[in-house]
Amino acid sequence: MSDVKEVKVPDIGDFAEVDVIEVLVAPGDLIALDDPLLTLESDKASMEVPASEAGVVKAVKVAVGDKVSEGSVIVLIEPTTGGEAAGAEHPKPQVHRAGDSSAAPGEAAAGGALEDVTVPDIGDFDAVDVIEVLVAPGDTLAVDDALITLESDKASMEVPSPKAGTVAEVKIAVGDKVSEGSVILTLMTAGDGAAPAKAAAPAPSAAPVAAPAAGAVSAGVDHGAFKRVHASPSVRRTAREMGVDLTQVPGSGAKGRVTKDDVKAFQAAGGKPAARTAAAAPAGMTGIEPIPAQDFSKFGEIEVEPLSRIKKISGAHLHRCWLNVPMVTFDEEADITEMEAFRQALKPEAEKRGVRVTGLAFITKALGAALQAFPTFNASLSPDGASLILKKYVNIGIAVDTPNGLVVPVIRDIDKKGVYEISADMAALSKKAKDGKLTPTDMSGGCMTISSLGGIGGVGFTPLVNAPEVAILGLTRSAMKPVWNGKEFIPRLLQPVHVTFDHRVVDGAEAARFTTYFCALLGDLKRLVL
Repeated sequence: MSDVKEVKVPDIGDFAEVDVIEVLVAPGDLIALDDPLLTLESDKASMEVPASEAGVVKAVKVAVGDKVSEGSVIVLIEPTTGGEAAGAEHPKPQVHRAGDSSAAPGEAAAGGALEDVTVPDIGDFDAVDVIEVLVAPGDTLAVDDALITLESDKASMEVPSPKAGTVAEVKIAVGDKVSEGSVILTLMTAGDGAAPAKAAAPAPSAAPVAAPAAGAVSAGVDHGAFKRVHASPSVRRTAREMGVDLTQVPGSGAKGRVTKDDVKAFQAAGGKPAARTAAAAPAGMTGIEPIPAQDFSKFGEIEVEPLSRIKKISGAHLHRCWLNVPMVTFDEEADITEMEAFRQALKPEAEKRGVRVTGLAFITKALGAALQAFPTFNASLSPDGASLILKKYVNIGIAVDTPNGLVVPVIRDIDKKGVYEISADMAALSKKAKDGKLTPTDMSGGCMTISSLGGIGGVGFTPLVNAPEVAILGLTRSAMKPVWNGKEFIPRLLQPVHVTFDHRVVDGAEAARFTTYFCALLGDLKRLVL
């Protein structure tokens, strides 16, 4: 039998007396070199301590809630001999963070090689925040398994794995900023590019895992959700110390992050969401009196449902737009009787091409032509408000309703495409949106946005300008109405049109001319080819 060895806390920088927040092994576990043993958390960072020896855990010397420093003994390990441990009958429980793969840590396909996995093209975004790291050394990945989650001020996105393999080393952490080309991790790829074979699910260790210390998150909390909450390590520690379920605390910080004040206010309110204080108000809210808090539970049963990440991000963006843009809405009706008849006539040809042509495709094409005829609408105001940035391209965003909230993919080069191409692009982007697969590139570069509620109903609404665009087109349900032609009333299919514009850039008269021109295009599609 090999000698039992002590595994100690390595050099962790200038940190001392750091909290142990997770113990990831138990006596009897079989571990590989660099497997994580425990998680430490200071007020600045959280970190995993890897195993410096491979073998069987004989004893665990720390528990959740302890404080450790460099040199503190973590576990006693009986080293393996010839790559196998004497205690191999006690396989180590694995927590797999990507897909359903379950190969042992460090296991790679024969003939594999170490490769760096980098951040792909993420559009015009640079220095984007890493808000989640979804893998760890030893995890087995399939192609397209999520690696990290990034978040900008406009969107959040998961970065998928381009190859299958086993994670050798993770190069970034939550809180880092990355750009295209930044190295995410080192991957031991399978020789044939296929995902490593799945192993049978390991049996749990018979030995108990150390119980959480007093003040730690209770067993009833969804620990996976707890880790995904937008909060810094120090806030997480505060929540644990106060016994607060962080998953239930509304965040008032940037991008919906939970602050210490949020945690304290939540506890002070008896575990109910508290009103934001002026100090914790979102950007742009300074000086605006917050809405008074109210305990709705005293009137009856309630349930607190956190907003989805998309709604948090889009909500903050729309709030900025509302505060910064003086908006005015102009309403009109377009006669789309002939357009709809033409669309119906195109159905056989569209089916042959494998596309479904909707009225929205014609509307998008007509809006592109109107933007070319009225360059002020195809522009953005400079940050200093002193000039207009006129765009020579025509890209139109289409608001898509998804289970997680509203997203706006962008169809490019409308002026160079026909309705068949626009319809195909629209279908592809809509599917990506509903599947949660849109990239930042898919949602950037729009000149004007269309928000269509026609499939739901309504006779009018005021869409909000999606700044830095200067206008947005809203659509509600079309209806047959009697129209006087000078001699008699005849039935015509009328489409309500609602154009909201930035009054700093567009005045009322110009908005009226733009909208009536756009409606005229829909009423006579031959104008589109002139």
